[in-house]
Amino acid sequence: MKIRLAYGETGLDIDLDPAVTTVVEPLHHAGAADEMAVLRAALRHPVAGPPLRERVRPGQTVAISACDGTRPQPRHLMIPAVLAELEGIVRDEDVVILVATGTHRGNDPQELRRMFGDEVVDRIRIVNHDARDAAQLTWLGRFGDDVPVWLNSQWVDADVKITTGFVEPHFFAGFSGGPKLVAPGLAGLDTVLVLHDAKRIGDSRATWGVIHGNPVHDDVRAIAAGTGVTFSLDVVLNREQRIVEAFGGDLLPMHAAATAAARRIAMRPVERRFEVVITTNAGHPLDQNLYQSVKGMSAAHTVVRPGGLIICAAECRDGFPDHGSYREVLASAPSPQALLADISARPRTVPDQWQVQVQARIQSSCRVVMHTSHLSDADLATAHLEQTADISATVAEALAAAGPQARVCVLPEGPMTIPYLRQDQDTLI
Repeated sequence: MKIRLAYGETGLDIDLDPAVTTVVEPLHHAGAADEMAVLRAALRHPVAGPPLRERVRPGQTVAISACDGTRPQPRHLMIPAVLAELEGIVRDEDVVILVATGTHRGNDPQELRRMFGDEVVDRIRIVNHDARDAAQLTWLGRFGDDVPVWLNSQWVDADVKITTGFVEPHFFAGFSGGPKLVAPGLAGLDTVLVLHDAKRIGDSRATWGVIHGNPVHDDVRAIAAGTGVTFSLDVVLNREQRIVEAFGGDLLPMHAAATAAARRIAMRPVERRFEVVITTNAGHPLDQNLYQSVKGMSAAHTVVRPGGLIICAAECRDGFPDHGSYREVLASAPSPQALLADISARPRTVPDQWQVQVQARIQSSCRVVMHTSHLSDADLATAHLEQTADISATVAEALAAAGPQARVCVLPEGPMTIPYLRQDQDTLI
């Protein structure tokens, strides 16, 4: 059977035996016929609280938080929809869009134009958040489980604070969107390191689809609620990255409604674990580097047998990437097991350690093989990973070695679909 994997901008076809193959995909939902109308409805008829226009007064300053370029948020639709609601109330010069980079690199001018559209870039000031620049940050105190909170000063100083994002299952925060557009999105490095420390990420409830009782998301919610958000707008997307539904209003009830919708679309039960799981990182822009592709590996890890094989197809046009410390940390120990031991010994001091910690935990329990277009075998070896040029052949070899009862599961959309064992469904809340 032919299966198209989400890979880069063009996709990648593989051929597998249908008798041993289970394909797990999101429920198909058509994109809204009029996406702007759906966004306007969310802004004017919120899940909770008054419409956006009723929360803003003339003369106020406005900060809008938006996802960075590694996320497929439809910023080119969401930001104009928000700006249209603000027209006649606040001046353009009193509005700033903050790219919620977390600890990622900032987006360059060309990327910003692709992300937001020329009209928004030419009209509104856009600033990349920099978690490492102390001059951009304001100290706000301790929130949640003793998290020291530094946030972007332009966000803190704004009279009106609006988050915009999209909601999908997240591999250790439960779900994206909502409060994550405050922290880690606009947080200082010290704040992010604590939110993503080894203890929190190592907790069994820091996983896909779990929010309440998840130590990462519990603290993310506490920070956003404690520091104040005026209005939040989130969308749920389909596999074509079209808007299916939009939710607006008070942050926490809005996000609860959005996560319920995302769970129905993106999380699928399976009856067993598999000897081989093929995954992706949902294609461009999510698969532009190996760092982001850990999410695809993590989705596969939920249903692979211990000692089994994960094959992750991710284009990685941006390499590891070379900025940040991810590559350096991966290469700092001789094995995934040694990496886990090192992280446990210094739980808060290594930027990018959270991605490494998840990756090392996966690689300690199973074999991981990549298919990329921009990383060499030698590059991947420094990350304790292998590479295959022929996914179908690698699958056939692994199944033959595992025996006649071996089966393969395919996640063509990677972390856009999160499989889980049916027996565990009561834990997903």
